[in-house]
Amino acid sequence: MAAELLLDVRDLSVEFDTRAGRLRAVDSVSWTLHRGRTLVILGESGSGKSVSTQAITGILDSPPGHVTGGQALFDGTDLLTLTERARRGVVGSRISLVFQDALSALNPVHTVGRQIAELYRVHRGTSRSDAMKRAAEMLDRVGIPGARARVHDYPHQFSGGMRQRVMIAMALALGPEVLIADEPTTALDVTVQAQILELLAEIQADTDMGVVLITHDLAVAAEIADDLVVMYAGRVVESGATADVLGDPQHPYTQGLLQSVPSAERRGQDLPAIPGTPPDLMRLPSGCPFRPRCPHAHDRCATERPALQPAPGELRFGACHLLDQPLSPEGAAR
Repeated sequence: MAAELLLDVRDLSVEFDTRAGRLRAVDSVSWTLHRGRTLVILGESGSGKSVSTQAITGILDSPPGHVTGGQALFDGTDLLTLTERARRGVVGSRISLVFQDALSALNPVHTVGRQIAELYRVHRGTSRSDAMKRAAEMLDRVGIPGARARVHDYPHQFSGGMRQRVMIAMALALGPEVLIADEPTTALDVTVQAQILELLAEIQADTDMGVVLITHDLAVAAEIADDLVVMYAGRVVESGATADVLGDPQHPYTQGLLQSVPSAERRGQDLPAIPGTPPDLMRLPSGCPFRPRCPHAHDRCATERPALQPAPGELRFGACHLLDQPLSPEGAAR
């Protein structure tokens, strides 16, 4: 039996007003999230992965940002059409967010307990004393020692990893069905990063919520993702089950990312790198935006933008003219 569909993003486009004109940061992006599964959105800085989730949750700075097309369906309702008041009834309770920089996201002049308790008071009408008790329970649930005492501490009194646990406690306080985590392990050391990912996996197993995790780290994606969306220059270039995408990448960009990961087999060898830099979104190349960096580009790539089309695998899609001519893992045409 297929898992319940929680969030269905269709053809989402987002543009920003700049001094140089309109910049399209997200271009016709589509993906789905199902109950109990983790979807990872993978891409370099500027690929549009964070902007897309900011748009659907209503936290996009507007102006200068504008949603110019698409839908984000949650429980039969398009989140993009909700009023600000109606959206507050969904985002923060049924859909929750974990941000990259916990120190900046937390209010430095209030205790962490007060900040968590406020969620219960505003959304559930809980009394002050009961809300603080629940705040302590949430801190204990995410593995913060001495939770009853630490509810009275301020954000600066926690380490980076513990602050991120506080953010997770806030996000989970109201029992959301969807958790969106934007680079939740960035700036954390490897050991703490592993602990945070393990915590998210454990809580997901207990609650059966759907998780959207945004990252630029392939190792994180490989460890936690059930499904994977790869973005480049504001567009989805490949998507599908993680085992399919990482085991047999169909798009040259995905292949380039995988080839750049260090491995024991390549000890002593130079790591391959994708040549060039990501394109200027104000001056995208004609045809395929990856064309100037692609070792397999040909004439058609310069004149025709590849559409996202079915590829081998479970609900697998890719945006490349060479999908009917699969590439080897080493990047050469078979």
